[in-house]
Amino acid sequence: MDRVSGMPRPRRRRIATWSAATALALAVAGLASTPASAADVNNVKNAGFESGLANWTCTAGSGTTVSSPVHGGASALKATPAGQDNAQCTQSVAVKPNSTYTLSAWVQGGYSYLGVTGTGTTDVSTWTPDSSSWKQLSTTFTTGTSTTSVTLYTHGWYGQAAYYADDISVYGPDGGGGGDPAPSIPSTPSGLSVTGTTSSSASLSWSAVSGATGYNIYRDGTKVSAVTGTSATITGLSASTSYSFQVTATNSAGESAKSAAVTGTTSASGGGGGGAVPKHAVTGYWQNFNNGATVQKLSDVPSSYDIIAVAFADATSTPGAVSFSLDSSGLGGYTVDQFKADIKAKQAAGKKVVISIGGQNGTVSVSDSASAANFANSVYSLMQTYGFDGVDIDLENGLNATYMTQALRSLSSKAGSSLVITMAPQTIDMQSTSNSYFQTALNVKDILTVVNMQYYNSGSMLGCDGKVYSQGSVDFLTALACIQLEGGLSPSQVGLGLPASTSAAGSGYVSPSVVNNALDCLTKGTGCGSFKPSKTYPDLRGAMTWSTNWDASSGNAWSNSVGAHVHALP
Repeated sequence: MDRVSGMPRPRRRRIATWSAATALALAVAGLASTPASAADVNNVKNAGFESGLANWTCTAGSGTTVSSPVHGGASALKATPAGQDNAQCTQSVAVKPNSTYTLSAWVQGGYSYLGVTGTGTTDVSTWTPDSSSWKQLSTTFTTGTSTTSVTLYTHGWYGQAAYYADDISVYGPDGGGGGDPAPSIPSTPSGLSVTGTTSSSASLSWSAVSGATGYNIYRDGTKVSAVTGTSATITGLSASTSYSFQVTATNSAGESAKSAAVTGTTSASGGGGGGAVPKHAVTGYWQNFNNGATVQKLSDVPSSYDIIAVAFADATSTPGAVSFSLDSSGLGGYTVDQFKADIKAKQAAGKKVVISIGGQNGTVSVSDSASAANFANSVYSLMQTYGFDGVDIDLENGLNATYMTQALRSLSSKAGSSLVITMAPQTIDMQSTSNSYFQTALNVKDILTVVNMQYYNSGSMLGCDGKVYSQGSVDFLTALACIQLEGGLSPSQVGLGLPASTSAAGSGYVSPSVVNNALDCLTKGTGCGSFKPSKTYPDLRGAMTWSTNWDASSGNAWSNSVGAHVHALP
């Protein structure tokens, strides 16, 4: 969410547009990670940066090695883009002609790219947007008839945060230039335990395995999840049911044997959070600042809004913790006592008021158990102080699925079943269930109220049918909502987030009639564009807008039209 009027993010969004087309191309080409054969070796030297930057060259002094965070071993690369330098680090890798190689690396932090040039055939690359946890990039390439070396590279992106890289590999036939030895299959994990259950989920943890780069979780003998950390929450379970769980360790050499099985039994109570939220609800963000939109008190927000997200709480000097201060001067002398009284009045009218965390400029980091506890404790304190019904997660600079899940479950244990949890991811955050934001939503599905994805400041994205759609159309709304609906979220947990006016976002505004057509397409199968979902979702939660203030600046045209339409849905 933009705190500045209509602030575009063109550089990030040009990348996002490219990502959709590239993701589609990679999927079609089948460029998935391929396990190395027994004869293959990793031809990269100093692949884990255990010898500093030996064998690597980084532009403009952009690279260094760090001891934290690391994916494996004791060191990793940290490279920081600055000015017109994208922090590219390269290595010349010896290869054999007419051979196929698998290129792979683990990355974290800002935008991260991995690729090779000089293959003699088709040079390849892959990339990922900012990630708060380690993520594997992988692709393949084939060398030409006379190719004996390729240039391996990593780099970030201009104006973006530093990226980290570790355990880089070019697996394939030995090119004769030396390199790191191929890994062996990791040992079987130990210490598997069930750390908590709900009516529809079970949380697991286990001990780390040396040399492992990931773990597979099995439920009753069937693989149901793959993670890089040593914990996971398995969702979609039935109430009052016992399940058997096992875990294996994986790396490029293969997969270990399954661990000893543990049993977890889900609780009997029904799932789903949010208390008494209407079946079809409208969410609006209320600005605790003046950026040119109409300044409002909460009492000014129209009754068509069912959930009001107060924007924003901000990070403190304590990792993970947040605070909120009412901008009384910027809001024309609006006092804290008036604000609290208005929250109570909205609640008495059947509305929910939540505190939103982050926004475009928010940098709240929940990256370990301590910061997760700080997050939960500080949000709960704000709920007690002001009377908020819950929390909205609007972190647009990445999040860690493991620890945000931990934080939200801790908050739920404090606040109880009436807790409202909403989310406002960007479009790129919900392109795949492997994305941290999407994974977090699935991890807390049993206590999650609604995900209102932001269909703006985006550019083109993939729909659930594998086609690329441009923002600003019915198809863009429906085909991207379909990813969430087919990816595991309940229809009641999916909402469409749109700007209230052309001034509210840099791009992506559509008229209320387009929003209403998209709602009809998803719930009733009418009003669709060229994309039509395979089935209808009559329980779709509704819509969201940024913001109630920009809506007021346009005479409440958005809420008058979309609000009435949402509340009239079957």
